[in-house]
Amino acid sequence: MLAILLATLGSNAPNKNWVLEAMKAHERALLRFATAIVGPDEAKDVVQETFLELCRADPKEVQAHLVQWLFTVCRNRAISLKRRTRRHTEVEDTMGLVSEESGPHGALEKKQAEESIAKLIAGLPDRSREVVALKFGGGLSYKEIADVTGLSVSHVGVILHEALRAVREKFVKAERRLALPGGGA
Repeated sequence: MLAILLATLGSNAPNKNWVLEAMKAHERALLRFATAIVGPDEAKDVVQETFLELCRADPKEVQAHLVQWLFTVCRNRAISLKRRTRRHTEVEDTMGLVSEESGPHGALEKKQAEESIAKLIAGLPDRSREVVALKFGGGLSYKEIADVTGLSVSHVGVILHEALRAVREKFVKAERRLALPGGGA
């Protein structure tokens, strides 16, 4: 991705360092966010298109709200791609919702929990999944999420609260079912 951006910017571009710094600071969060919408295969393309758009943007118009701008462009590109391909993919990254465990047993439990949470998040309505991805995958504040999605800050909070409650309840219910003698069968 870096090679394409450098070629786009050219060696004498005045905003070259600005774009590279933005890429360094926000690429990983954008990849996590895009992955939540279009899956891991297409996420890199979406993020690349986002930074190519940044190359064409006027830094004076974007700098004051760079994070919101990047996530909005990324969101729009991802949704357009999803509409074009009509594929619904599973969330691969659980966006850090599971704490680290030590040892091989803990690593296996963590992996299983991540997979369970990813499936539960994937089952959320699109809007809820998007808000969760922006918060935990993108690290955005409620205000920034509101700016990206066009929702009010309070509505972002309600959606996030309800989505996390639903995931938590389903996760706990599934864990209890597995803890029953015979694995809940």
